Amino acid sequence: MAQKHGSAPDPAAEPKKRRRVGFSGIDAGVDPNGCIKVYLVSKEEEVGAPESFCLDPVDLSHFFEEDGKIYGYQGLNITMWVSCVSFHAYAKIAFESKSDGGKGITDLNTALKNMFGETLVDNKDDFLQTFSKETQFIRSAVSAGEILQHKYSDGDVNDSISNLKAVSSDVEVVRMLMGNMTAGHLYSRLVPLVLLLVDGSNPIDVTDSSWELYLLIQKTSDQQGNFQDRLLGFAAVYRFYHYPDNSRLRLGQILVLPLYQRKGYGCYLLEVLNNVAIADGVYDFTIEEPVDNLQHLRTCIDVQRLLSFDKVQLAVYSTVSQLKQGKLSKKTYIPRLLPPPSVVEDARKRFKINKKQFLQCWEILVYLGLDPADKSIQDYYSVISNRVRADILGKDSETAGKKVIEVPSDFDPDMSFVMHRAQAGGEANGIQVEDNQNKQEEQLQQLIDERLKDIKLIAQKVSRK
Repeated sequence: MAQKHGSAPDPAAEPKKRRRVGFSGIDAGVDPNGCIKVYLVSKEEEVGAPESFCLDPVDLSHFFEEDGKIYGYQGLNITMWVSCVSFHAYAKIAFESKSDGGKGITDLNTALKNMFGETLVDNKDDFLQTFSKETQFIRSAVSAGEILQHKYSDGDVNDSISNLKAVSSDVEVVRMLMGNMTAGHLYSRLVPLVLLLVDGSNPIDVTDSSWELYLLIQKTSDQQGNFQDRLLGFAAVYRFYHYPDNSRLRLGQILVLPLYQRKGYGCYLLEVLNNVAIADGVYDFTIEEPVDNLQHLRTCIDVQRLLSFDKVQLAVYSTVSQLKQGKLSKKTYIPRLLPPPSVVEDARKRFKINKKQFLQCWEILVYLGLDPADKSIQDYYSVISNRVRADILGKDSETAGKKVIEVPSDFDPDMSFVMHRAQAGGEANGIQVEDNQNKQEEQLQQLIDERLKDIKLIAQKVSRK
């Protein structure tokens, strides 16, 4: 068969140009944290003023889309103002242009409404008028509550664990029970701040009367002598039933408004809750998943309270004496040096401190009883190290594990076996230990170092009181 030949190309002919098709890039979206600013303002003149208090940092990404982005806008800037008087909010939205870049166009009004709910005011003039029309909002709401305690503050509290200085402005804590319209309406105004500022929080059920709201109120007056109640912070506490005839208090949310933080108000609010637990005779007072800063503050308060309890001090003295006698760090098994169960129970009855929190405080109390220059401090470090390892790896982490494994053998399998001792923290898999053992050891040592650092920091703060 003859081969088919194509015609030869004309060398003089110009090569054909390929048509290039351009595709516009898919919209990458805008990070809400980069284009939205939220300000807390206490008076009309602060709206738009450069010196207004900005909430920074605050994570807004979880309010937008599934991937936390805003789509369809170029040059977007959103400025939010939240009133500390009525807790209404207003948003100013500005952008250069908007278009669908393949991901649609985010409905900003709906997103902001989801964030601020009923508190969002559409018109700026209406928002500005709330500063004059609702000056008595907090005062009117808390009038239906129960005043628990008074303190006085000049807003500049020394690094004190127990009280605020008495000088000018009256500070009081008011308790309101959920399940009534007044308390529910007040809390609904605070929900946006809860979502913005309290990690991992969801709104509480305002119809459940087991929830209690504790409001930290500061009474102020203007130049005309008109009195106004200012909300500095609040706590939401749930009252659980405890068999057979008691209850337990659990702190679900606590927030001091950023304008008033680092002035001792959070400490004072926790102290009031401790006093409520004791006065009401509840079984104990706990905190639901406290963040590190809250746990640190709570432990500072509890350690100082326990230092005043003779039974605890006697138990601490006994443990410190035991540490000074032996070289525990050289022993095969290092005891945890736990407090006597009767002391744990007595502390719960007196201070409403549960066992888990007491054991956290116990390690600090023992450290306070030691001399950092004494050799026994190394034994103390070994006790803490052993405890952290046991909590992470299990109670047998300090000893080598044993495991029966199968190996090739000429002997009758029913009449023989091989026992392999795995390295500490490792799991026998054939004859090899997990490859990540070194990494695991590094992570464990980091946790131990962090715990020792926290113990020393709290001890230092408590020692200054």
